[in-house]
Amino acid sequence: MSSSTVDDRWDDGLIARRAAERAGHPLLPHETERDADAPEDNLPALGGTYGGPLRARLDALHELVGLSRTRLETDTLAEAGRVLDEAAARQRLSSRHTVVAIAGATGSGKSTLFNALAGVPVSETGLRRPTTSAPIALSWSEGSAGLLDRLAVPGRLRRRPLAGGAGDEELQGLVLIDLPDHDSAVTAHRDQVDRVLGLVDAVIWVVDPEKYADAALHERYLRPLAGHAEVTFVVLNQIDRLGTEAADLVLDDLRRLLDEDGMALGEHGEPGATVLALSALTGEGVGDLRELLGRFVQERTAPARRLSADVDAAAARLRSVYVADGQTGLGERAREDFAARLAVAVGATAAGEAAERVWRRNAIRACGTPWLRLYRWYERVREHGSAVPPPETPAEEELTARQRVEQAVRIVADEASRGLPVPWALAVREAAVRGAEGLPEALDELTASVGDPAARPPRPAWWPAAVLAQVLMTFLQLFGALWLVGQIVGVVEPGLLPPVLIMVGGIVGGPMVEWACAAAVKGPARRYGQEAERKLREAAGGCGRARVLDPISAELMRYREVREQYVTVSGTRAGARITAGSRLGATRRGARLR
Repeated sequence: MSSSTVDDRWDDGLIARRAAERAGHPLLPHETERDADAPEDNLPALGGTYGGPLRARLDALHELVGLSRTRLETDTLAEAGRVLDEAAARQRLSSRHTVVAIAGATGSGKSTLFNALAGVPVSETGLRRPTTSAPIALSWSEGSAGLLDRLAVPGRLRRRPLAGGAGDEELQGLVLIDLPDHDSAVTAHRDQVDRVLGLVDAVIWVVDPEKYADAALHERYLRPLAGHAEVTFVVLNQIDRLGTEAADLVLDDLRRLLDEDGMALGEHGEPGATVLALSALTGEGVGDLRELLGRFVQERTAPARRLSADVDAAAARLRSVYVADGQTGLGERAREDFAARLAVAVGATAAGEAAERVWRRNAIRACGTPWLRLYRWYERVREHGSAVPPPETPAEEELTARQRVEQAVRIVADEASRGLPVPWALAVREAAVRGAEGLPEALDELTASVGDPAARPPRPAWWPAAVLAQVLMTFLQLFGALWLVGQIVGVVEPGLLPPVLIMVGGIVGGPMVEWACAAAVKGPARRYGQEAERKLREAAGGCGRARVLDPISAELMRYREVREQYVTVSGTRAGARITAGSRLGATRRGARLR
């Protein structure tokens, strides 16, 4: 299948939000199309749908591919796309037929076995190599034309068994394909073998006593197709050339090699590959193979089994790009640390401390003695009249703040992407980098909009009372001084003690009021500074969350969705292992993965 065909059918790759909409939506195109030539009977309909766990896995694979297209390379998803295409193509064709290929090496006797199953010479046999140059089809019943068209078997190479198939009721629905030699010296023959093996429902591997351990067979075919054991038959042919004991030894060694290939053997009632020995030339064991094929075909589960194995293989290839290494996600601690770093970058702590100092200074200034306030006024006038300009803010401070912002973004991106598969880790970092563009400027604007809390501190309600007390103390000082002056000039009767006491009371009372006010403003000033710092922290944190954390959370949520789909694609047992290895969970914003 071409990549363009695959891409046309995959969805747009946006985050999955369509669960309700897809309740009645077919998984694949033309899912309900039927063969126009299908007879009306009680047999399964041509082009029947997939059901049960396989349907759920195909749905999940379809969703997985769509969600991942913008995050993964096309080559990475090519196999999954091929499986979806083949599922769609096989689904539109006859579900009453089972396509089984006979494959083998040069001289293994596969064509002889093909003829023995047909009951009539159909495939050419002989010493000339290669003997079979193109796939030959043998169909036991009508309605398989679409399947053979899909396999590109020309009409001249389509055959019927002896007696037109009526004598083999147990094989009704079987379509047998004789393939060229998989080790042929002709490259085109090997290409045909590879192409057809990717399309058939099951395969019979024919080996002989000399080549059953051939590395080309095991490394190129049996080992990669180990997951397709349930739709695989391995036949040791030409046992007529061996004695009984030798045949048993070769068969046992063949089973050992298959076990090393990772191919499960269907022995003792367990699912897996069927292994048996026969002689296609003498007919020994051919009847057993026909009986096994008959039961296999009448079950009509081979297409679904083959497709399920293909989905398993696709899931295994995709494991590295969907399964994380340990726990992943962005926790609350990382979020808080990010907000704290941004607060440092905008100087929230320094702003709070400055606001506290200004609040205290203004309180003391407002509640201080008139003489101290007059002195401070004089100092301010003298400073403003000075020709020395105030020191400018060093240019390095802005650069340092920008570096702190960039460092904060880099740290939170590393924390969020830790343990993720490489494509999703890159997506998280890219989202963080995009969000960080313009973040320092946005924080500067935010700081300006919040304003300098130190420039406009509030005035507590008790300040007028303190000012009135200071006025009273000043009045006592002036009254005592005037009384003494009056005694000196003889206007008032002499009496030194009363005016002196009044003056001393005013002189001592003023600083006492100022000291009391300074003690009273410590708590309110501290709270005011903390509130100013909190507002700036929250503003910086909100800006960082909107620009950086939310895009990161979106990528983590997307990964969580594809991870859940991948668990479904992998199947119940594989999904349970994946989930146990690294559970997924969401925080209140749906961003944390457990």
